[in-house]
Amino acid sequence: MAGNGGEIQWCFSQVKGTIEEDITEADIISCVEFNSDGELLATGDKGGRVVIFQRDKSANKNFKSQLAVPVRGEYNVYSTFQSHEPEFDYLKSLEIEEKINKIKWLKRTNPAHFLLSTNDKTIKLWKVTERDKRPEGYNLKDEGGLCRDSTNITALRVPVFKPMELLVEASPRRIFANAHTYHINSISVNSDQETYLSADDLRINLWHLEVTDQSFNIVDIKPANMEELTEVITAAEFHPTECSLFVYSSSKGTIRLCDMRAQALCDRHAKLFEEPEDPTNRSFFSEIISSISDVKFSHNGRYMITRDYLSVKVWDLQMDSRPIETYQVHEYLRSKLCSLYENDCIFDKFECAWSGGDRYIMTGSYNNFFRMFDRETKRDITLEACRENMRTRTILKPRKVGTGNKRKKDEINVDCLDFNKKILHTAWHPLENILAVAATNNLYIFQSKD
Repeated sequence: MAGNGGEIQWCFSQVKGTIEEDITEADIISCVEFNSDGELLATGDKGGRVVIFQRDKSANKNFKSQLAVPVRGEYNVYSTFQSHEPEFDYLKSLEIEEKINKIKWLKRTNPAHFLLSTNDKTIKLWKVTERDKRPEGYNLKDEGGLCRDSTNITALRVPVFKPMELLVEASPRRIFANAHTYHINSISVNSDQETYLSADDLRINLWHLEVTDQSFNIVDIKPANMEELTEVITAAEFHPTECSLFVYSSSKGTIRLCDMRAQALCDRHAKLFEEPEDPTNRSFFSEIISSISDVKFSHNGRYMITRDYLSVKVWDLQMDSRPIETYQVHEYLRSKLCSLYENDCIFDKFECAWSGGDRYIMTGSYNNFFRMFDRETKRDITLEACRENMRTRTILKPRKVGTGNKRKKDEINVDCLDFNKKILHTAWHPLENILAVAATNNLYIFQSKD
């Protein structure tokens, strides 16, 4: 699985998306999510579309070269559908964007696949099914589906199923609406696979997947006087195995662990995870860069990672006083915070992801760079998602960012970084070393060389 003293060597596998320079806003990918076995990969975009890619099961290519990397099966488009449309809230005179904020898969229990998708206000449950046979030989209808004249029917036929070209259908099974005053930033399916939570800036609601017309408010941090508002909810997630536990993060850099068994309204947390601020690093931007943009439980449920603007932190659920590990993502930007504030980049919300075995952590950066941290060796690597020199099975070269006046070989100066190219959304295959990285309107797939 890994070479170079435990380090994974990553190879380019494929890229989906157009090369055109004039990218429309609607084509920008806004979320990426593998399903529970990693055979399907879903992306949502700012145009309200969901694209599902399926891994090619028949790909078993034999390469003569001993250096060749085995292709584990490419991801090809399986289904594309319009999940959300732009709406208008006439009461508040607000336009509601169709942009997909999050996608979450449900565990598969029958031949169909189910996923939840949400924009700022409305959550939808989609059912994705396959059809490769169609019934023929109806008695009361002709082949076109029109009703036949019953007086002309002289004999009864037994309808039969005939093979047809595979058709993948996506249909909305449930629509969960009108429960959020503010923009939805998170959805998370519970381990019981019956309930899920949705979070906005000030409230978290608990839903049952079968009930669309009511939800239960489990967190409400809205103050009586909005002028007293000091923080907002930025992300929320259920524990992977304990169905009563969930966490939510805030713009103040805190994470609260709540237990629904303690009380119905979780306005008092079971644990508060917070790192004391280093007074030497205190600045005008301290509060902004300490805001947590993502929180993810490890697969084993013992740890969680949080992403703030400059770092990724690993927390042990048994210790709430400080993180057990801190990894700097792009510390070289600390001196650039003023210009990043002026161009609004400082408010970018980067996601983070665990590897299947919880050893590695991945998160994005600027210039289409993404970072990986090895929790065992404490090594880190910077890789780039770009089309140049991207031949299948090409091993990715680590990238380095320099801050000095003298530029070293294979190094890019911090002043040359493109802040319009940013990796906000990433996903790691739950069982294998396969990465999905969204770069503007392109989806890159990388795999380990093994």
